[in-house]
Amino acid sequence: MKIPNTLRQSGGADIKLKIKKLPGIVKVFLLVLFSFLFLYVLYYITDNLFNGSFRQWLSDRYTSANMTTDIYTGEMISSISVDWFQLKTDVLIGGALLICFFVLAVHFSVQAGRRRQEQETVSEISEGIHTYLEKDVELEEAFPPSCMEIGIQVVQMKSSMEKKEQQLKAESQRKNDLITYLAHDLKTPLTSVMGYLSLLEEAPDMPQQQRQKYTRIALEKADRLESLMNEFFEITQYNLQNMILEKEEIDLYYMLVQMAEEFYPVLEAKGNTCEIHAEENVKVYGDPERLARVFNNILKNAVAYSYPKTAVKICAQQKDSGVQIQFINQGKTIPKEKLKFLFEKFFRLDEARRTNTGGAGLGLAIAKEIVELHGGTITAESGEEQTVFTVELPNRKKF
Repeated sequence: MKIPNTLRQSGGADIKLKIKKLPGIVKVFLLVLFSFLFLYVLYYITDNLFNGSFRQWLSDRYTSANMTTDIYTGEMISSISVDWFQLKTDVLIGGALLICFFVLAVHFSVQAGRRRQEQETVSEISEGIHTYLEKDVELEEAFPPSCMEIGIQVVQMKSSMEKKEQQLKAESQRKNDLITYLAHDLKTPLTSVMGYLSLLEEAPDMPQQQRQKYTRIALEKADRLESLMNEFFEITQYNLQNMILEKEEIDLYYMLVQMAEEFYPVLEAKGNTCEIHAEENVKVYGDPERLARVFNNILKNAVAYSYPKTAVKICAQQKDSGVQIQFINQGKTIPKEKLKFLFEKFFRLDEARRTNTGGAGLGLAIAKEIVELHGGTITAESGEEQTVFTVELPNRKKF
């Protein structure tokens, strides 16, 4: 493996040097060689500095002088014998200690090298991430080949972050536009209400028929003003992050029937009807208040965009995996390019503020988040002037 090294000459040119790393076996050999050299130098210095005391210690420990008499001549003969047992014992102990020292030295050297390599790798990765995120460079320029896999993951993270940032910007822009529209639209009904009330006050002898007409118009404008104010509150109060669900078994059929009755005035105004197709014993497990809000938001949307004098159908059926609820209405087909944005916050099918359809664009977004908090899914399909919203909620055993 080659490590590039760069030197700069006085003229400014870069000189790249390639230094080869030593193989592991060479490192081990050099370590052993240096160990023996160290021991020899230690022995030499010790023996010479202390006037042969080390040699004398060896002689005293492992040899002994013996005096014997020659049986032929009668002369005294001195001989030196080696204590081989003591020598072997000390050699074994010294060898064992040397091996332990060698193993520990190799271990700590390897660990130190590994830590240094890890630190270098972390530094390379950190520098590569910083370079890639902060500067407009290619992946190969920011990350070395050994870190390319991490670089690919950083690319994916950066792409996801940019996409999320774009979504947040678009959402913020839609929210700001909506608030601007609402602030502007508040003036119109408020001005109308004040104008008609002023006419009623200034003309106490106004004919009864005209008085009723002005009163009705003022009431309609006040209703519109209330609707706009509700949209403002819906925007400012939108926060489901800390929602805590209180789940229980719910009589779904009864909930749907009750909701259809509550929508009767809205349906009647357009000549619509609500048909419920479900078994009376169908049950669902969840938070009744939150799920009622989900169904209310979907039904409100279905009624708002239905053709007059058509039926809005609500179908519910029990399945092995849970419960499926569908809301079907007859109306203009939703274009595919808009269908995928239905559940995004502050998205409205009809962007014209002159219409009374839709609200702040939060109803379906809220419904989606509540359904997902229950572990379910919500989807929408539209074609041939028919739109179908499908909510699927899991059984209780899946929670």
